[in-house]
Amino acid sequence: MPTSPSQPGTPLVLVSGSGRSGTSSLAGTLKRLGLHVPQPEVEASETNPRGFYEPQWVIDFHKRHLRELALFNIDSRPAAVDIVARYVAEGLPAAELREWLAGQLDADQVVVKDPHAFWFARVWAEVAGELGADLRWLTALRHPAEVVGSRDIAYLSSQSDDLRLTKETSNVAGWVHAALLTEKAGRGAKRSFVRYVDLLADWRAALTPVQEQLGLDLAADLTSREHHAVDDFIEPSMRKSQLTWDDVRTPGWLREMAEEVWQLLGVLIATPHDPATLAALDRIHEDYNARYADAVALTFDHTKAESTLAAREAREAQRATVQQLRRELEQARRAEAPAVGGREAAAILRRAVVRRVRSPRG
Repeated sequence: MPTSPSQPGTPLVLVSGSGRSGTSSLAGTLKRLGLHVPQPEVEASETNPRGFYEPQWVIDFHKRHLRELALFNIDSRPAAVDIVARYVAEGLPAAELREWLAGQLDADQVVVKDPHAFWFARVWAEVAGELGADLRWLTALRHPAEVVGSRDIAYLSSQSDDLRLTKETSNVAGWVHAALLTEKAGRGAKRSFVRYVDLLADWRAALTPVQEQLGLDLAADLTSREHHAVDDFIEPSMRKSQLTWDDVRTPGWLREMAEEVWQLLGVLIATPHDPATLAALDRIHEDYNARYADAVALTFDHTKAESTLAAREAREAQRATVQQLRRELEQARRAEAPAVGGREAAAILRRAVVRRVRSPRG
């Protein structure tokens, strides 16, 4: 039986979008404007010293299920969509979210931020509906070249140049896929889009359409220039990555596709459900899926060879481990008395192998 909501119709704003797109800045701003972030929150870190404004439970919830499926935050694989859909159909994510969310709706307005949320849009919509919460999507938009640069600064600064260059193409593809899926997740619901650069330049002007489109009661008069706590939080210096396509090495077709998606999402800022724009995004989505399939086919031999080599290395490592354990067992048998028998020695060896294989340090 569905749990009754504490307050039927409680506005639940789900802040999503590609990581490093300004989602934290957006959620932090809404918190200062009176919306409640479920506690406890993820603590600030070197990659985000001003804070994430993410409920710890939600982050753990999404990451745990994505890890179970071997999916990444901005996974570029079209097949990932069906993988999640089959998993969600089993009902476990919905049951967990229902139990947690039922205790979070006492506030007048709730904001939950997590860049992983679009993968589980169906679960959020289903559970929010059962609990009587009014789910509303808010998406932070940032140019893909800047997102790639920001991810590079935050996560790849210690990696080799070859890996960083490879990840540029992967991250642009991931941005396209995440942007398309996030946009599709909010269709049919109240939703709004905000450019990160606009939020930093003038948060009042950027949030004026958001307030109207999402029907939010914000603790500030957005037409007033009277000093507000958000003024001490939002500032242009937060935009550390200002790359352009000239700074990113990626195939021309992918760059053109990402730029077109970026421009189309910009149209949705004023008209979140513009039919022509949605149709154009659907056409791009189909094209992306087809091109990805071509890329997988093109690299089939490379992928197969890498998989074969990895399996071979794993077998060799396991054989080396077994040999080492045999030597250790033999040394122990010589050092201890009475000596163990053959069957007992074999059993000890098997248990030792299992422990070594299962050990994270193995």
